[in-house]
Amino acid sequence: MRLESCVASFFLLLTLSDAAVTSRILNRLTAGSNYLTTQQLWFNQTLDHFSPYDHRQFAQRYYEFLDHFQLPNGPIFLKICGESACNGISNDYISVLAKKFGAAVVSLEHRYYGKSSPFNSLTTENLKYLSSKQALFDLAVFRQYYQESLNAKLNRSNVENPWFVFGISYPGALSAWFRLKFPHLTCGSLASSAVVLAVYNFTEFDQQIGVSAGPECKAALQEVNQLVEQKLTMNGQALKALFAAAELKIDADFLYFLADAAVIAFQYGNPDTLCSPLIQAKKNGADLVDAYATFVKDYFLGSFGISVQTYNQQHLKSTALNDDSSDRLWWFQVCTEVAYFQVAPSNDSIRSSKVDTRYHLDLCKNVFGEGIYPDVDGTNIYYGGTKIAGSKIIFTNGSQDPWRHASKQTSSTEMPSYIVTCHNCGHGTDLRGCPQAPLSPEGDAKNCSSPEAVHKVRQQIIDHIDLWLSQCQALGRSSM
Repeated sequence: MRLESCVASFFLLLTLSDAAVTSRILNRLTAGSNYLTTQQLWFNQTLDHFSPYDHRQFAQRYYEFLDHFQLPNGPIFLKICGESACNGISNDYISVLAKKFGAAVVSLEHRYYGKSSPFNSLTTENLKYLSSKQALFDLAVFRQYYQESLNAKLNRSNVENPWFVFGISYPGALSAWFRLKFPHLTCGSLASSAVVLAVYNFTEFDQQIGVSAGPECKAALQEVNQLVEQKLTMNGQALKALFAAAELKIDADFLYFLADAAVIAFQYGNPDTLCSPLIQAKKNGADLVDAYATFVKDYFLGSFGISVQTYNQQHLKSTALNDDSSDRLWWFQVCTEVAYFQVAPSNDSIRSSKVDTRYHLDLCKNVFGEGIYPDVDGTNIYYGGTKIAGSKIIFTNGSQDPWRHASKQTSSTEMPSYIVTCHNCGHGTDLRGCPQAPLSPEGDAKNCSSPEAVHKVRQQIIDHIDLWLSQCQALGRSSM
């Protein structure tokens, strides 16, 4: 659960995922004007937490929002940033929760992304310290640093505020894993659309798009794919130009690009933007490829702000550190840790069958060189996958989100899991509202097809946070 900026309305990684992980955009969005704060702060982070001999450090960016903080003993909400530049603390539902609980909100930029890169060149060798394991230690070290800094400002020592951790998508997985690996440092965590299961061949992703689309839209998308594959063999360059994607020389990159365009409509709560014109075009006997091209150019590349180069392997091979580095960085994590290869199912697929396992493995080799392979089994053994043996972790998912099949969807007393069910409930609905892009201030749910479904899950979240913070405070601890 991968990563990217759009001047118009959002930041893009996700990044995707808001990107991740990915549709190459697991979790890549944050509303440009909807921040609680954008004031940058810095501290020195350890480069390699697993070496007792390497003492190198790098500057890591973070933010704090204290408007609702009830000094001196109020809770501290740690909002995890993920596979994109972290340009501030976005004004989603966490701001409502902070006000309700009198909490400070702090947010740490993920190592390597944005302005928190240890190196000026992103060669494969230099990326060896980019992993979820290193990122979790970053969060632990930062949490200790911030608590000690707060104590110093308040002229006190050995005092622990109660902490609670939040994340959406890949940061949602980090939130769950942080509570799993560092239970003494937080009272609990909210893991929204948390992709905790590394998946090698993620066929369920495409299958969920079919379910979310419904029979008519699904049939139209499948017909588009068939027509595109036919046209690609006859005049590929003209077809790619129709979609404003002529730079994608590798046909499978182009087909992945087209598949992701459909994904975004369902992942981020705008299904009708895609399905209504396609269904209407089919009923009218209009050219479905033209109708889909209009959607891709107007929405995917236009208002949503995706760059075609995100899908260009030549771009991904660039080792230069710049504003577009997130694409290469997230693919490194995909190619080494989590895979999430969104391959076409053998039957009834929406995406092209050419988007297969070999395509992904060839991409990893082409972009990063020999010997790069996703250690999916190792990742799931280390964290537990959907069998994660944690406690005081809330899992939430949107019913239409394809990423929910890499999350924990079964509930238990110690780890409750909730599905927010509605027509446009996608990635991170519990914190982002509807649609999930562009971001609704304070995660407003009024545009969800069933606001009550969102409110019901949010009340459950509030109840759990209230209980777990109270238990911490009763023991005078920051965790339990």
